[in-house]
Parts: sequence; C-alpha cells; structure tokens
Amino acid sequence: MDTGRTRADRMEYSRDRLPIGTLLVVRTGRSRMSDVDEPADAGGDAMAEAFTYNGGRVDPGESANIRYGISETYLGDPVRIPVTVVNGAHPGATVFLSAAAHGDELNGIEVVREVAHDWDHSELHGTLVCLPVMNVPGFLAQERYLPIYDRDLNRSFPGREGSTSARRMAHQIFTNFIEPCDLGLDFHTSTRGRTNMLHVRANMDNPEVARLAYAFSSNVIIAGEGPSGTLRREATVADVPTITIEMGEAHRFQRALIDRALTGVASVLAEFGFHRDSSVHWPGWRTVIDDDNEKTWLRADAGGIVDMKRGRGALVEEGDVICSITNPFKEEEDIVTVEAPFTGLIVGVLENPVVYPGNPLCHLVGLSPDTYTALYRERRGNGSHDRM
Repeated sequence: MDTGRTRADRMEYSRDRLPIGTLLVVRTGRSRMSDVDEPADAGGDAMAEAFTYNGGRVDPGESANIRYGISETYLGDPVRIPVTVVNGAHPGATVFLSAAAHGDELNGIEVVREVAHDWDHSELHGTLVCLPVMNVPGFLAQERYLPIYDRDLNRSFPGREGSTSARRMAHQIFTNFIEPCDLGLDFHTSTRGRTNMLHVRANMDNPEVARLAYAFSSNVIIAGEGPSGTLRREATVADVPTITIEMGEAHRFQRALIDRALTGVASVLAEFGFHRDSSVHWPGWRTVIDDDNEKTWLRADAGGIVDMKRGRGALVEEGDVICSITNPFKEEEDIVTVEAPFTGLIVGVLENPVVYPGNPLCHLVGLSPDTYTALYRERRGNGSHDRM
C-alpha cells in the first residue's frame, strides 16, 4: 500500500486491508479536524456527504436510528447496539458521542440520547454519530464488564477480528462508527460504590485533544493519554482526537451532572462549527492536573465503616478531616482519622461506606494558588462547599 496517501485517501482505500464483506465509511474530501478550525463559508462550494457504514448509509439532511449487529448470543441471536446518526444538510466535521462502554454507567446514556433526539439539529453543519449504549450485554445485566468472561470493553479497542469476543465487538464499533469521525466524546461514571465530580480526562500533549478538552468547558481536566485499549487513547492514535468525560456514579441518572455535561457538549459543537449560532462556554475557573500537580488517591489504612465528612467536589485545606473509619462498636481508641495531606479539590469520593485496608477513599488533586483563590471566592459567593 502506498504510504504517501493522505488521511482521506487512506479512508477511501482502507477496504484493501479489511476482510471481505467489511465496508468502512468512504468520505473522500471530508475535512479532518485540522481543516475545520474556522467554520466553513456557508456560501462556498463544499457539499455535505453521506455517512456510510457496513450495511447502510445516511444521506445529508437525514437521520437514522440503527440497531447494528456486533456479535451473537449463546443462542445465536444477534447482539445489536443502538446508534443514531444525524447527518446535517451542511458540510462539516463528524463527531461521535459514546456512553456505557461499562454497562452500569448510565449518566452518559441520557446525555447522548438528549443530544440525538431532543436537540434541534435543523441547521447542523456536519454529522453526529451517537452511541448511547456500546456495551449492550453489560447494560442488560447492569454490570460494568461484558458478562462474557468479565471482559472490559474499554480495554479492548481498537479491537481485532479473529480475537476475543470483546475485541471482536470493539472492532465492529471502532471501524464502523469511530474511525470515520473527526473527534469524539466518551462518557463515563465512576465505578459502583464511588462517585466523581464532572471532569475531563485528555492527552493534553496532543494539541487537537487539548482544544477539544478546553472546549468542553469543565472545571477540571486530568491530563494523560489513558490506559492501552481505552477508547479515547486508541481513537486518538487513529487520528480521531477524543476525550473522556467522567461524571457521577454508576446505576443512576444524576440530573444536575447530565445538564452540566449537555452544556459541555453544546460548547464543543459551537467550537467546532456544528452549531454556528451557539457560543463556547467558559466554566468560570479551570485547572489542568498533570504530573507537576499534587494528586493522590487516599486509601484506607484500616478496615471498617467509613464516616465521610467531605463530599464530591469539596475544597479542603491541608489537615482537614476527610473521613473517619470505625469498627462496629465505635470504640474511640480504634477510630482512624484521615486528613488531607495538602490543600486541594476532592474529584472522586467513596459512596459505599465500608472498606478493607487499601481500598480507595477519595481522589484529591492540588490546585494552583490562582485557581484556589478563584474557586474559594466562587464557593463563598454561592455558599456551596461540596457536590459538583
């Protein structure tokens, strides 16, 4: 294969390296993200294009709800994931919004559904690829992992044909609905028994990913490329800049976090020219947590029952008591007090109040003096302390 081809050329001819019967999206001439820094001239000659996938197409100005087969059950019945494609009448970039790679993480499902079905996209420039439930077997069982040998779908991307069941599923999702896109938003929650304040995780060393992370307008961005096999890491490697949005806890819809995430999505769509009449949102303050910042998971040094004193999103001073751990008799001599080792923000916190030694209690990140001052003033002004 000619290694001098452009990205668009590689997309067009990628069928050369796929098994017979597999069809990738063909988007000759569709601009990559680097070409859409400024909205295209509405009066230009560019034409919107069809979004195609293995088995169908969605033409400009149309939407489609698809149940796409990615595997089979023990009975040989198809495992289908729901996908909504909204292809605007105007040319533009293509963005995917995905959720429930872990089947019990529900907040993102509602974010993706509302964007796909409740928003007005009549003047959409570009294409939205909405995948509200990627891990259908896990979702049906209300389990984090695929209930097929407990495989983690979000450690299986980009997938591979002829491999494990999880990687085969990941391959179908990735080749049909991720690789054809220009950018991506992948929604998650904390695992069961813990909760996160809304924050972004992104490879801030990649300028296009950093632009996307800033556009989402969260207060906190945790920098890093992510573990191997995660959707955001592998999509970014495949030239589809992607961020993870963490928000809340498993097994429930949390309306305040869903609404805040929807604000972030609207901000991204404005930044990248999908909705030309919208504006980018500024969160009021922001901190990027990287290797130069203090950050730590505080872990229990004793087993017992936890009395959590501070919650998700709390601003704590060095030495503040975050929680105490007691035995069933609440004997004072056995109480273990956990204090903040530095001044910072609690990004994630335990919800299930029982621990073994070594279990995580909270995720604490440090703040720069300017960020701390801005956050302190905001909290003092509105009288809030926790629950972001």
